[in-house]
Amino acid sequence: MKTAEKLAAGWLLALGFTFLTASVSAVVERNTMLKPISTGENEELVKEYVNRNALTLLNATATQGVIFGLPTMILGSWLGWGLYAQSKNQKKALQQQLSDRLQSTFYQMITENQGRVTVLGFAMQSQLPATVARQYLDEKAKEFNANFQVNEQGSVSYHFDV
Repeated sequence: MKTAEKLAAGWLLALGFTFLTASVSAVVERNTMLKPISTGENEELVKEYVNRNALTLLNATATQGVIFGLPTMILGSWLGWGLYAQSKNQKKALQQQLSDRLQSTFYQMITENQGRVTVLGFAMQSQLPATVARQYLDEKAKEFNANFQVNEQGSVSYHFDV
């Protein structure tokens, strides 16, 4: 469904742009046609001639281009904006779910281990890469004033007061 909406928005924008471009082109051509032609030497010999049929056709093209182009562009823009907002809301919801899951895992581990958490244990429980798990634990350690303990192998464990 989302692909169809994207295609519809794209087609509407392209079609609206085409209509508006045709309208602008007709206005420019009409204005060019209405300019007087200068011969340079004998200005009084130049007879002004305006092709009324072509002028009427260009006016109709300009009007129809605006009539069809503006609503089409507005509808395409509205669809595109809606898709953008929907995507943004979905990303925000996914981030919130991830945050909630990490927080739940963190509190569960603290409860089970009497306040002691290691980077490896947290990474395994939360299924995060080690660097991301370490960053998360560092943030929580700052937030809760945790103590650090380094063992003989060099691994760091975080101690939170429960």
